[in-house]
Amino acid sequence: MRGLSRKVSSFLTFTTLRATFAVLERVAPGPGSALAERLWCTVPRGTVRPPNVLPGRRITVSVHGRAVAAEIWGDGPAVYLMHGWGGSRGWFEKFIPALMKAGHRVVALDAPSHGGSAPGVHGRRRAVAAEFAAALEGVVSECGPAYGIVGYSLGGAAAALVVLDGVPADRVALVAPMVSPLAFAGTFGRVLGLGERVQAGMLERVERRNGRPMSDLDLAARATTRSDLPPLLVVHDQDDLVVDLAGAEAITKAWPRAELLRTEGLGHQWILRDPEVVRQVVRFLAAAPPR
Repeated sequence: MRGLSRKVSSFLTFTTLRATFAVLERVAPGPGSALAERLWCTVPRGTVRPPNVLPGRRITVSVHGRAVAAEIWGDGPAVYLMHGWGGSRGWFEKFIPALMKAGHRVVALDAPSHGGSAPGVHGRRRAVAAEFAAALEGVVSECGPAYGIVGYSLGGAAAALVVLDGVPADRVALVAPMVSPLAFAGTFGRVLGLGERVQAGMLERVERRNGRPMSDLDLAARATTRSDLPPLLVVHDQDDLVVDLAGAEAITKAWPRAELLRTEGLGHQWILRDPEVVRQVVRFLAAAPPR
């Protein structure tokens, strides 16, 4: 009965939101845009737990005056792990021992307003894609050169973005990456029933929060013009209902020296826990001699 009540409550909330946005599109697109932006930037609530592995060395890195929590295991060429929206470094618990066994120092971090990190610049339970990238870049700067970077979902966007922006790495692996936040914003808008005026206003607001245009986050478009990028592995499930496989295909085509590994039946959530996915990512990272 309690589970049914939650489902009914969620349905009513969703239905109310769509109705609200329909009205705001007609009579008050400005407040509608502000509400849509607030929903876009709000980190979902969830249970945060550390990785179920031997505790590593915990550190705190100041990024734009905000405390970013990170944890380090092992020794060797550094591999950085960047989780997705609403997650934490604990999402990579299957990767950490495998990477250590392969001879890597593993550095996993929590994005602002996630896990053990402090709230981001926009406040408690608020974050944007640019903060993910800034946190990753800040931790790399503090902990040393990246041999490899592994990013999942929005963390995949952050991983590709920092490399496109000039952070050196020998190898990059993206798991179920959000390749185009602009395309995802379109899906977000359709789900909530946003009209053209509310949608456009929301994107303007999000751009201001990111401090860069949304087009700057179109990873495939940016990679198309580059020939100096490191080898890339993209892993994506064909049954992913959260992030479209088309984005993974686009960045694989655009990025030089890229390969796409398609999986089946894992969806968006289970792909990080699949032993074969872990094995393939570790294999890819081992394909080049560590520096």
